[in-house]
Amino acid sequence: MKHRSPVILLIIIAVVAFLSYTGAYGLKLGDYNVKALGGEVKQGLDLKGGIYVIEEIQDANVDAETVDRTVQLIKERVDKFGVVDPTIQKEGDRRIRIEIPGMYDQQKALEFIGQTGYLKFVGPNSDEILSGKDVKDAYVTFDEYNRAQISLEFNEEGKQKFSDATQKYIGQEISIYLDEDLLSAPTVQAHITDGNARITGMESTETAKRIASLIKSGALPVTLKPLTVRTIGPTLGTDALARSVQAAFVGILFVMIFMIAYYRLPGVIASIALVVYILINLYAYIALKATMSLSAIAGFLLSVGMAVDANVLIFERIKEELKLGKTLKAALNSGFDRALTSIIDGNVTTVIAAAILAALGTGPVKGFAVTLVIGIVASMLTAVIVTRFLLKLVMDIKAFSNKKLYGA
Repeated sequence: MKHRSPVILLIIIAVVAFLSYTGAYGLKLGDYNVKALGGEVKQGLDLKGGIYVIEEIQDANVDAETVDRTVQLIKERVDKFGVVDPTIQKEGDRRIRIEIPGMYDQQKALEFIGQTGYLKFVGPNSDEILSGKDVKDAYVTFDEYNRAQISLEFNEEGKQKFSDATQKYIGQEISIYLDEDLLSAPTVQAHITDGNARITGMESTETAKRIASLIKSGALPVTLKPLTVRTIGPTLGTDALARSVQAAFVGILFVMIFMIAYYRLPGVIASIALVVYILINLYAYIALKATMSLSAIAGFLLSVGMAVDANVLIFERIKEELKLGKTLKAALNSGFDRALTSIIDGNVTTVIAAAILAALGTGPVKGFAVTLVIGIVASMLTAVIVTRFLLKLVMDIKAFSNKKLYGA
């Protein structure tokens, strides 16, 4: 093993360097393209910009199941509108938090989110013929003049209702309403039996898409009122992200310089382990689809400090063992064994606190807690496994066998 240690160490350093470069800048090999990790991590509203809305349910005696159904319907609406990575979450018993990145028109967002979306076909005597529940599908098509319209397909029950209505009201108007807004009032020209209908008179293709999405997702079971509406511009988000990345880079760089200056060779190993730790965090964010916000970045940086703290405890114990005259290997084993209890105690108590924040908190608090938990778990892995393995490899190399290189 000893004669292979330099080769293994070089391979590990090369792999870490390659993954770091690929993670930072991406990689393109012919038709194969690897994206940079920064582009794969889901960004929060404060970094990407967009609309932030808090909606409150106005209806009385609403149960939890109805609130969950409302959240699900809003998610379906937003997803059908083509928004990337929206956040729709329940806050308390009567409020829903909605974050829509990449959308900056407050009025359009409120119409799209909060509109009840109850579709109804009303006959000439004001009786309701069909509702949105009878619609199987709704999508945008274009007429012979390239004007947007909404095509509807009814389910079996709706098909029969529409057939009966068009037979009954030939030569009369059937009005089509979305909530209380009149969309169209066509005159029945013939008995329609195929279960299809069209809504014409759309202002634009975008309006047609919005209404089709509302119809398809279904009417909200409650009435919503916006309590808070904020727009975060893309420039502000981009600036915040750039400053956060810069602050993180400078902070981590100074930590590495301090570790190398104070602990010498173990500091170099700790710096390599810190890079591995950062990569583990980023891959974990992507795998878990965690949202990276300013508060989440704060949680990540705090966990960096805790990762370094674990290494400090280990290296101080190793120095003490070396000063007692032990060999490098004996000092390494004793140092890790003595430090392990303190590391586990400190990290477990922090994980418990962070887990409670993640479970009970919302928004920025939850983002901070989630990244902190991920960071603490990653820091324990790198400190206990990666750092120890790398130190063993280094100690097997004759050129690094001098105890002074380890701060003794």
